[in-house]
Amino acid sequence: MKIQHMKNLNLSNKKILIRSDLNVPITPNGKIISDIRIRYALPTINMALQQKAKVMVTSHLGSPEEGIYNAHYSLKPIVQWLKHNISNKYTIHFKKNYLNEPLQLNNGELTILENVRFNKGEKNNTLSLSKKYASLCDIFIMDAFGAAHRKHSSTYGIIKFAPISCIGPLLYKEIKNLHQITKNPKKPIIAIIGGAKISTKLNILHFLSNIVDKLIVGGGIANTMLAAKGYNIGKSLQEIDAIKEAKKLIKKNNIITPIDVIVNNENEKQDKKITQKFIHDIQDYEKILDIGKHSITQITNIIKHAKTIIWNGPIGAFELEKFQEGTKKLCQAIATSNAFSIVGGGDTIAAVEKFKISEKISYISTGGGAFLKFLTKGTLPAIQAIKNTTQKYNTSMI
Repeated sequence: MKIQHMKNLNLSNKKILIRSDLNVPITPNGKIISDIRIRYALPTINMALQQKAKVMVTSHLGSPEEGIYNAHYSLKPIVQWLKHNISNKYTIHFKKNYLNEPLQLNNGELTILENVRFNKGEKNNTLSLSKKYASLCDIFIMDAFGAAHRKHSSTYGIIKFAPISCIGPLLYKEIKNLHQITKNPKKPIIAIIGGAKISTKLNILHFLSNIVDKLIVGGGIANTMLAAKGYNIGKSLQEIDAIKEAKKLIKKNNIITPIDVIVNNENEKQDKKITQKFIHDIQDYEKILDIGKHSITQITNIIKHAKTIIWNGPIGAFELEKFQEGTKKLCQAIATSNAFSIVGGGDTIAAVEKFKISEKISYISTGGGAFLKFLTKGTLPAIQAIKNTTQKYNTSMI
C-alpha cells in the first residue's frame, strides 16, 4: 500500500496536527461513558510527543450547529481524560479559538483544539476552512478512521493544502485488519448486521450477501425482513418504505432471520407482559425487542463453524436488561470462536464492553459508517486523498 505513514517522518520540532476520532458518548454532566476511541487514539499522540513535536489534536464530537459554541459538545471532558491518562511529564493545553488567534506551541507539549464542528463550513468542506486548518501545521496526520468516510474540511479538505499529509498508526491498523476481511478471508464467512434501520445498511447488506456464507440480521433490520416475508410483526420497529428492497435480499438463500423472538405487550388495556413467541404467532399489539432461545441456538451453531466473523449492530434492545439475552449470547459465541472476528460501530462496541469480551475479539474497529463503507469500497475518501498526495514526497512509504 503506497501511502505516507507518520512513522517514516521526522516529527521533531515540527508543528503536528492530528485529526483523531474522539467522538465518545458523554453524559449531560460531562462523564465519558466509553473511552475506547480515546484509548485507541492515544498511541499516535504519545508517538508525536515522544519525538518532541509541537502536537495539536482535534476531533468532532456529536453534531452541534456549526458556527455556534455549545458546551454540551465541547471536548473539555476529553481534555480532562487526557490529563489523567497521559504521562505528567507532558503539558496539555486546550484552545477554543484557534483559527483566528496565534497558537503558542512548544516542543513536547500537547494542545487540544476545540470541536471542529463548531467551525462554520466544516461539514461542507469549504476551501477557506480547509486552508486555515492546513496553515496550522507542518505535518497533518489523519488518524480518525471513524470519520475517514466523510469529505469534511478537517478529514479531507486539509489534505490537499497541508505541507505533508500522512496516516497515523491507528488508521493504518484499521486498513490492515479490514484488508484481511476484504482481500483473502478464511471461509466460512459469517456476517451479523443489526441495528434499527435497514435503509442505512442496504448497500452493505447487498454486498455481504454476495460474499459471505451466512448473513444474520437482527434488530429493526430483521423486523423489516420479517415483514417483507409476510409475517405480522405487530408494533415492532420497521421501515415500510424499505420492504421492496428487503424482498430482493430475501431471495438470496444465505440470509438468516429470527425463528422466534421476545415480545413486549404494548396494549395499554392489558397487563405489560414479556413473552417468547415464534414469529408466526406475533399479535398486533406486540413489539419485538430481542431474539428467542431457538434463534440464539441457531446463531451460535452457525458461529461455531465460522472462520471469519464480521459484526456490526446489536440484535436486540440490549441496553435494557430484559432484552439483552440475544446480544449477550451472540457476544459469548463470538468470544469462544476460533474465527478471526472484527466488529465495528458504536453500539456494537458498547455491547462488547458491556459483556466484557473485548480481549476475545480479533479486532475492534473504531468506525461505524466508515467500517461498513470500507468493506464495500475497499477505501475511503480521506485514505484515497492521502494516497493521491503521497507521490509528492520523497520519503519512504508503506
